[in-house]
Amino acid sequence: MSTKDVMITEQHDPSPMTTPNDVRVSSWSELNDVLFDEPFHPSLDRYRSNYVYRGVSDSGYDLKTSLMRLGGEYDRLEPHIIRGFQKYAHLEMHEEAYIWNWLSLAQHHGLPTRLLDWTYSPMVSLHFATDHTYRYEADGAIWCINILETNRLLADALKSKLEEIDARVFTTGMLHQRVQSLADFDQLSEDPNLVFVEPPSLDSRIVNQYSLFSLMSDPCVSIDQWLPQKSKAYRRIIIPADLKWEIRDKLDQSNINERVLFPGLDGLCEYLKRYYSPKHP
Repeated sequence: MSTKDVMITEQHDPSPMTTPNDVRVSSWSELNDVLFDEPFHPSLDRYRSNYVYRGVSDSGYDLKTSLMRLGGEYDRLEPHIIRGFQKYAHLEMHEEAYIWNWLSLAQHHGLPTRLLDWTYSPMVSLHFATDHTYRYEADGAIWCINILETNRLLADALKSKLEEIDARVFTTGMLHQRVQSLADFDQLSEDPNLVFVEPPSLDSRIVNQYSLFSLMSDPCVSIDQWLPQKSKAYRRIIIPADLKWEIRDKLDQSNINERVLFPGLDGLCEYLKRYYSPKHP
């Protein structure tokens, strides 16, 4: 996967996107205060985040999946796309052949799927909100979803599995124990289910980006359509365009960059190209 394939498959809406839970920051310190505004957990005597994050370089970008962007009757095409991938990518499947592992592998290599990339790391999400200098004239955004809140909305069959082992997100194996096909997943309940699933560690990029995927039980429902009705489940942090250069420089100083998140020569070259680009080309 190239650096252009992860977390940047958004689409710009010509009309400015706003949500009821938008929070606009004005400085690096304020941004950090909002990103790390997490409750203290007395039972653990630790700070633990309940959020997952997705950075977008333009606040007008939506949360449609790459499958939705195919257009046409993409929901009817989904099983054909997956079947073709399974046929020709058979030698690359080194995990258990669950549908959830197939989807993870396909998403990781750029196939249109109903999955969407997220990260546990707010700093990684900031990287993806500031990695393209040619979009610095636009405000960026960080989508933050409270997985404890979204888990409360799950179908009983899914919720009980998480409660059984005191987990907050699914692994592909855990999800397979409850649902073995996309068709069964889509029929779990009348209301769409939003599931977060951790993929296998397919390579170091998955590990370094602290990645996980979202999965909706209706391929025609995007998360940004579903979320505004669930006000406690999310917030969206708006990053002003004039703050992006400062954020980018401080992320590089903190070693949050393409060289680390995309190990290999491709990531190194992307990092060097961006790092030595003039501020006002």
